[in-house]
Amino acid sequence: MKLSEVGKPIGGYFELEINKNSEYHKNSIRLNTGRNCLEYILRARKYKRVFVPYYTCEVIFESFKRSNTEFEFYNINEYLEPIKINPKKNEAVLYTNYFGIKSLCVKKLSRIYDNLIIDNSQAFFDRPLNGVDTFYSPRKFFGVPDGGYLYTDKIIDMKLLTDISYSRILHLAKRIDISPESGYNDFKTSENSLDKLPIKYMSLLTRRMLSGVDYEMIKNIRYSNFIYLHNELGELNQLNISIGKFTPMSYPLLITKNLHEKLIKNRIFVPIYWPNLLKSSSKTKFESKLANNLHALPIDQRYNKSDLDKIIFFIRKYA
Repeated sequence: MKLSEVGKPIGGYFELEINKNSEYHKNSIRLNTGRNCLEYILRARKYKRVFVPYYTCEVIFESFKRSNTEFEFYNINEYLEPIKINPKKNEAVLYTNYFGIKSLCVKKLSRIYDNLIIDNSQAFFDRPLNGVDTFYSPRKFFGVPDGGYLYTDKIIDMKLLTDISYSRILHLAKRIDISPESGYNDFKTSENSLDKLPIKYMSLLTRRMLSGVDYEMIKNIRYSNFIYLHNELGELNQLNISIGKFTPMSYPLLITKNLHEKLIKNRIFVPIYWPNLLKSSSKTKFESKLANNLHALPIDQRYNKSDLDKIIFFIRKYA
């Protein structure tokens, strides 16, 4: 007899103690990664070609390869918005909601393009627009090992298994028990393990973790931290940022210098988006500038005014 046929286990040792509330994207298709959400869309829609921004994460190209979908690059301007795209009937446009601050652009693009795919990996709290394929990557916002949320009305004919995530949480635990540095290699191992994952449903562990998040509190903290940094550093910022109703992933500070190494030495961990663009070319001059000199400053739910003041101090010191 299978364990599943015996029924719910009763007694024994306890599991992780995680609140059972509600997920933010509870009406979505729950998959195991954001890139697999994109692959799902490509397989379902069968587009002949998709226009993709140069300024994007290189991991998405595995989705195009596995779905056998052609793609063509396009540039973005100083407002992080597309330049010169003319898709044909069976072609689509993929747009990234950069840093979670381009909600108005997403709405504008939805009125221009019939076949639009929105990458909301950096905009977890933005609700999807009706009829627009949209996907999310929750681990960009919360301490979870994997997972992706997908909104689409096109369902693929595939039998999907449910993923298993317990082997990917070591870095999350080490950061609490020891330090961020101690878990960094485990973090890279966990991230690398996602590269070749087939499309699966989100694991039960990740779903439970995402059900225990206080989403309203996090939205408020992120927005207020963003505004605080913008008020203090906005005059240095070469990006034209319009304040609106959004919940950002980070504060994107574009300056003339690359301060990543100096910030890291002071334990301010700022990622590079995206290192595949660090080599400048005539076609990607602005995108390369973003990859080199854009500093995605942390503004998330772990940090208060004192933490932000530390960021501001070192930015002003080295800028």
